[in-house]
Order: sequence, then structure tokens, then C-alpha cells
Amino acid sequence: MRGARGVGALLGALLAAGLLLTGCRPSTSAEARDAGAASPTGYGTVFLDRGECSSRGRAAAFREVACASGAAAAWVLARHAGRQSRGPLCPARTDFVLHISQHRPDADEDGDGAVPQGYACMRNLRAPHPGDPGQGGGPRTVPGDCVYLAAGLQARETPCAPAGAKAKHRPEYEVTATVGDRPSCPFGTTLYLRLPDHSTGCARRLTTG
Repeated sequence: MRGARGVGALLGALLAAGLLLTGCRPSTSAEARDAGAASPTGYGTVFLDRGECSSRGRAAAFREVACASGAAAAWVLARHAGRQSRGPLCPARTDFVLHISQHRPDADEDGDGAVPQGYACMRNLRAPHPGDPGQGGGPRTVPGDCVYLAAGLQARETPCAPAGAKAKHRPEYEVTATVGDRPSCPFGTTLYLRLPDHSTGCARRLTTG
């Protein structure tokens, strides 16, 4: 990890040059509905539609299951067709994104043996929730998250309270706000993040002991 003096000198040079660091995730948007809400079960018109639940698995091992079943591990905050890079952002509380490729599952929504390509924004039914502020994960950068400067001057998210003395990356900055443009950042902002939705993340330098 960089020393405070080295980071300060580097950051000062960047700000003087008018550069923005690239954030690792998009900025905030409206929160998803409460996780306790009722949801349909089984296959509907869309595989893993909004409000439905999945089992825990890897790639094609994820299955749509009843939210009340013991196999349910995560629920769908939002479901979009097409590629994630070209589609809407996931809600701020998303823990992970499940990419759904065109394949032939055991069951499907309309009986043609295929599930259209798309992605589902998922939230775990139980902790941990890496998408929550300060937890160091998830596909979004939100106020309360922490970042460190990685190689190539990239801002990467890391837990604000890393567990244990051997944590891989210590937090160096905390995101305080996401705004439309850099001049709108609050006083005390020392790091500016360019987020994938073209908004700006405002971060303050954390003191290190």
C-alpha cells in the first residue's frame, strides 16, 4: 500500500492535471424494494424475473426456486434482456449480477427449450451483502463505499473495515457522494471517480494510523 506522502503527491499531480480516476463500479440509483416482499414462484413468462428467487450455484447450476423453499439463496431485484454493458444499471443494493446466456434448460418460460440472453441483479436472502455500503463488493459504487488506488491509477473497492491485520487492501478513500459533475462534489473531496454511468463519485482521504 502506498504511503500517505506518496499518495498525496500522486493525487496532487492528478488533480493539477485535471484528470479523473476511473471507478470500479457505477454510481447509485433508486433503491430496490424491500427483501421481505411477496414474489411469484416457479417459471413465469421470464426465467428469474423480478421478485423471483434462485438457488445458489455456479453458471448454469443456478435454478429458479420458490422463495419460501429451503433452497432459495438469492432473489431478483431487477431483470434485463441483452448484455449488461449495454443495458440499465442494477439497483444500488445488488450483491451480484447473474448473467443468463441463451441455453436449453430442463424447463423454460414458453416451452421452446431456450432462455433468452440477459442478466439478473441479485441480492442474497441472508448475509453477507457485499453490495451494501462499505462492504467492499457488488457491482455498484455508492456513498459509504471505500476504495484504494491500484496499479494504473485505478480506484478499486475494498471493505471500509477490513477483517484482520492481513487484509489484502486497506481503504484509502471513502465515497461521500455521487453527483452529476465534478464541481458539485462536497467540500473536502480529494478524489474524483468517473463512474460508468458518466456521473462523478466524490471521495475523501481517510486518515491512516
